[in-house]
Amino acid sequence: MRRVEAASPDGRLAGLDHMLKSEDRLKEKLADELLAKPGKTVREAMSDIADPVRFTLTYPAERYAEGVAADVDRLKAEGFELIKLKNLWTADQYKGLNSQWRNQGTGTRLEVQFHTPESLEAKELTHAAYERIRGPAVTPAEQRALKGFQRRVNTVLIAPSGTADIQDFPEKKSG
Repeated sequence: MRRVEAASPDGRLAGLDHMLKSEDRLKEKLADELLAKPGKTVREAMSDIADPVRFTLTYPAERYAEGVAADVDRLKAEGFELIKLKNLWTADQYKGLNSQWRNQGTGTRLEVQFHTPESLEAKELTHAAYERIRGPAVTPAEQRALKGFQRRVNTVLIAPSGTADIQDFPEKKSG
């Protein structure tokens, strides 16, 4: 990822202190995978977890679409296989591009989010709400309030020029 960043005239890595999913959250996801598909090995379950490793690349809004396209190509040239890309610039609770990749050498999956500085700031501001919404103890009323908060924060973001042309890429199913 440092090589991708170094070759990118506009892209900058952000949030590297959150690059690895926490051990507890990884264990939760692994348990969910194993319970969902009995007979799956731990290795198979781990390979289905989308984001044990996570990166964020940011770009100035005026160079966002071009920067993302170029860095997607750079990631492929570095040996990463694109599994999924979701354009969420028209969503109401999160703005940005979210992608999943597989390191073809190790089989490890990783998530790469593509943001502007503003959309990254909104994501960081709403992250606690996102985590709480996913929690088991959230009440329906609290969930509505938290989703409303996310919408209010993201309402002020303007999709950078060219984002409407970025197409989703469907997930490839293994096996």
